[in-house]
Amino acid sequence: MAPAAAAAAAAVLRRPHLAGVHSLAGRRQPVVDRVSVLPPATRVSWQRGSGGVAMRRRLWVSASGSMEQDDVGEDAVLPSQVVEEGKVDLLKILRSANTVIPHIVLGSTILALVYPPSFTWFTTRYYAPALGFLMFSVGVNSSVKDFVEAIKRPDAIAAGYIGQFVIKPLFGFLFGTLAVAVLNFPTALGAGIMLVSCVSGAQLSNYATFLTDPHMAPLSIVMTALSTATAVFVTPTLSYFLIGQKLPVDVKGMMSSIVQIVVAPIAAGLLLNRFLPRLCAAIQPFLPPLSVFVTALCVGSPLAINIKAVLSPFGLAIVLLLFAFHTSSFLSGYHLAGTWFHKSADVKALQRTISFETGMQSSLLALALANKFFPDPLVGVPPAISVVLMSLMGFSLVMVWSKKTET
Repeated sequence: MAPAAAAAAAAVLRRPHLAGVHSLAGRRQPVVDRVSVLPPATRVSWQRGSGGVAMRRRLWVSASGSMEQDDVGEDAVLPSQVVEEGKVDLLKILRSANTVIPHIVLGSTILALVYPPSFTWFTTRYYAPALGFLMFSVGVNSSVKDFVEAIKRPDAIAAGYIGQFVIKPLFGFLFGTLAVAVLNFPTALGAGIMLVSCVSGAQLSNYATFLTDPHMAPLSIVMTALSTATAVFVTPTLSYFLIGQKLPVDVKGMMSSIVQIVVAPIAAGLLLNRFLPRLCAAIQPFLPPLSVFVTALCVGSPLAINIKAVLSPFGLAIVLLLFAFHTSSFLSGYHLAGTWFHKSADVKALQRTISFETGMQSSLLALALANKFFPDPLVGVPPAISVVLMSLMGFSLVMVWSKKTET
């Protein structure tokens, strides 16, 4: 190759060039259609202020390794920003699904009344896995430290226990006696109301607390676990004193239920959060809408399965009595915590937590006990109604109290 030709070729190879941009005499042309061959992730943007005018600077990296910059007005929207904003909005919608739970619960109640077959397929064998999934959702959003801190509050745990097994049974005895002695209802209905007041706390109270005060969810879970564990002795004793019939509760079966519904799902969520944070972050946005669906099934199914009992001649009157019973329990738990912890910095959160723990109980357990140990089917009417009523009231409070915590 001639020396002149070799020199010309070397000059061409040394000439700086940009992807999609041709240089003329070292200058950029004022109007150029540029196309980046790299994905948006290779573009870096930042803002700077100059003379009070904010500008956004974009850095383009070409496949050849050269770079160029251009100025874009502050109001300009990059394609990558549009995609990112769309993704954030979708995640926000998924995460905010819990806010519609009260409406979903009301809708599932109406649907179960109008068309029971829409929920009758969700039989009692699905209740434990469904409640376990809700506990898993709480565990994913918690940490071991949260539960350690909860155990360090024995006074709050004691207050919740008193609300569950002292205050609530007293109201159950009061309204059960009122139904039989004053309203002349059958004795079986009064026994059903008392039976509802004798059982342990509901896992739905933990989920309601999680939606209202997430940092209090571990404390609520500890309260419910304690009341459930001791219910194997307390529930038969209370039923004997209030109803006059001793219930031979299956201790082994109830302890197994605690492990399946509470301990194992929460432990799985905690372990996932601790050791697989990326997987945990990936599934978290999808848990709220799934939890809404599961909650609707847990409310609509007992109502649909026991629709005949609910629509019995005593149905409406029992609804009113149970509404008064649950209202009294919610209010008593709230004021008990307010009096007990009036000097505490988180008194309002404690009031809401203990109110849920006192007003929401395992009516499904009461229904199972009624069907198993009482020959009269009317005993099961109050527990069947209580499942729906306490869920509606509890998640209505979630809607009200969660708005107050946001302000």
